[in-house]
Amino acid sequence: MLVIVPALNEGASVGAVVTEIRRTNPGVDVLVVDDGSVDATGEVARAAGAAVCRLPFNLGVGGAMRTGYRWALEQGYDVAVQVDADGQHDPAYLSTLVSRLDTADVVIGARFAGVGQYEVRGPRRWAMALLAPVLSWLAGTRLTDVTSGYRAANRRALQVFATHYPTEYLGDTVESLVIALRTGCTIRQVPVEMRLRTHGSPSQNPLRASAYLVRVVSALLLALVRPWPLPATAEATA
Repeated sequence: MLVIVPALNEGASVGAVVTEIRRTNPGVDVLVVDDGSVDATGEVARAAGAAVCRLPFNLGVGGAMRTGYRWALEQGYDVAVQVDADGQHDPAYLSTLVSRLDTADVVIGARFAGVGQYEVRGPRRWAMALLAPVLSWLAGTRLTDVTSGYRAANRRALQVFATHYPTEYLGDTVESLVIALRTGCTIRQVPVEMRLRTHGSPSQNPLRASAYLVRVVSALLLALVRPWPLPATAEATA
């Protein structure tokens, strides 16, 4: 199993995140994708024991994760789990997410599923309320947190994501789930407790927050109508 940590200028927190992942999940490999950071993110992650892939410029979470998924496939991993570099994702839930891969291709670590007190307000909350029923209908199961970045993928989903994982803003959450469903993957969720960021501040500013709802709906509609051919390797294992 590989834990992929996309990181942009997270030098203040990424070391503790890598250390906690390795402490709570002995034997798990960690890859930090340094997404064009201008601070010491890569050096801190490497000193904490992670492998580091440094991108020459910022691609966004989607681009960093596609890089991580491709690296996971090339290195022969069967499972990859995304964990954010800001400390919000508790790695103690890793084994819970991975255990559900017995019956799913993608497992989401979901807020708003009966565990913890994490709250989201404003446009992001409105988008979640709008999109959760749509994605739940497509997935054939109840999904409460379709924008969560805490998720596990098996090898079938890895093959899809390594080819099709969207790099556009918001694509790494909602659109990636639609792509998984459109290519025949099964999605499930497990409740997790999210934590507050340990350092820094969210990338959302008032302008981006006001456009969030429109853009996330657009991403969903585009993902629904675009063709998503299966990669040859995924077809062979389907």
